Amino acid sequence: VASDAGKCISITTGGVTVPDDVFSAAGGDAITIINNSGSAQTITQGSGVTMYNTADGTTGNRTLAGRGMATLLFTAVDNAYISGAGLS
Repeated sequence: VASDAGKCISITTGGVTVPDDVFSAAGGDAITIINNSGSAQTITQGSGVTMYNTADGTTGNRTLAGRGMATLLFTAVDNAYISGAGLS
């Protein structure tokens, strides 16, 4: 949700979906996700969103390992860059 911009959110089950047209570059929107569980969680690239992995430039859904952490930085309402520890 838009109110998550600039925050660190914690997940334990169900993963998270990055929505289209909610966050923007104009506000410098960024979100950090902490996987507060021992099992992997999926970060889903929502419909209309392109999520670039900064490690290799690929797009698509990502897996965040147990106890991993990832940050998304938005460059447009439909573009984000993701990087982190335990991210594949």
